[in-house]
Amino acid sequence: MARMKIQRFSAPDETRPFVDKGRLEVLRIGDGVVGRGIFEAGWRWSKHVKPIAQTASCEAAHSGYVLSGRMRIVMDDGQEAEIAPGDYVTIPPGHDAWTVGTEPCIMLDFAGFADYAMSARELRERPGQDAHPH
Repeated sequence: MARMKIQRFSAPDETRPFVDKGRLEVLRIGDGVVGRGIFEAGWRWSKHVKPIAQTASCEAAHSGYVLSGRMRIVMDDGQEAEIAPGDYVTIPPGHDAWTVGTEPCIMLDFAGFADYAMSARELRERPGQDAHPH
């Protein structure tokens, strides 16, 4: 019989700090990953994650729900959008993003945070992982 399991972001399996202005908290659930991104006011992917990922733009595909705060997303092709609490968003690879306003943006991601905010070196050192940083 399958057993119920409860996990809490107050005790994540892993925490990955950005260069500054936030962090990613990871829960590993079976074969999957759920991430909670905490993006403080002033956070921007190209400033606070790009130095870690070492890619021109974010290469993660995200599927997530915004709990609080606001974020502006600009795709490499020029498409733009702003997300806010209550929005569910899917974002393909190839984008920059930044917080809007003074409130942190907190988002649950069910797709793109497995390898997010990791360097190519860290990915290579993970057993059985493909090395493509986000």
